[in-house]
Amino acid sequence: MAEKVAMVEETKEAFGIALPARVLGLSRSTWYYRTTKHQSYEEKHQHLAGPLEDIAREHSGYGYRRTKPELDEAVGYPVNHKVIRRLHGLWDLSLLRAIRRPKVGGVREAIEAAGDRVNLLLSMDEAEIHPFGVLYTDFSEVVYRNGEAKAWLIPFLGHRTKRVFGWAAGEHADTALALEAWKHAKRGLEDWGGRVDGTIVHHDQDSVFTSYDWVDRLLRKDLVQLSYALRGASDNPGMESFFGRFKVENQSLLSDAGTLEELLAVLAERIGYYNRERRHSSLGNRAPETFIRSLTPSG
Repeated sequence: MAEKVAMVEETKEAFGIALPARVLGLSRSTWYYRTTKHQSYEEKHQHLAGPLEDIAREHSGYGYRRTKPELDEAVGYPVNHKVIRRLHGLWDLSLLRAIRRPKVGGVREAIEAAGDRVNLLLSMDEAEIHPFGVLYTDFSEVVYRNGEAKAWLIPFLGHRTKRVFGWAAGEHADTALALEAWKHAKRGLEDWGGRVDGTIVHHDQDSVFTSYDWVDRLLRKDLVQLSYALRGASDNPGMESFFGRFKVENQSLLSDAGTLEELLAVLAERIGYYNRERRHSSLGNRAPETFIRSLTPSG
């Protein structure tokens, strides 16, 4: 049924509603009911995700115009070019095409070609953002052993919930550390009822976040939407605000850690406190996990 509804939806501009519905044996009342239910644009067109991804991998140079005949052939009916163009942007298919090339520069070129559109948050209304729909991340230096040593912390912070869903810390701010943090964030997101696929991950354009391994893991394999800040830290204020508060509030505890292992233990305890107990004015003076529980009837 969903496939028939989608076919009518895609062909209505060319043929209207009555003819495709009659050919497919679909009543107009059923089509109306299915299409007026609350659905996001991506949910409505989710059946096109697989074919579009296949085309992007197979034909790395295709834009939406040359993608259209390939997609029409793949699904067996004409898809409006405006739909294809919008889905290309929503699902980062320009980046997906870029990562087929072995050189990292392809990702950077795709980001530069996208211009302001590479920051997905610019076009989003706050009311449109699902409680688990946007995560911020970045690296920040953490000083310990009374200022004699430093490590790097990378958390994944929920935009609406303020919860840290996963994190990692180590001696080097590299892709391996970022992917370790992402592994924990995925598990944390799913444990709290969120979905990984379709989630927007927003960060700056640091070399880690434009690397082949990062984009391939999140965009192609985990079906995440990548969003890039246009002006560095100033374009990722949620993350910067978190780092500022977290390091000021825990400065002495972090500094007193004598080894990396001790620092990791302190970070685990303080992030646990932040998630479970620290109250946030933006959450109605509730802790992140208390806020998340309030979102469900059983919470």
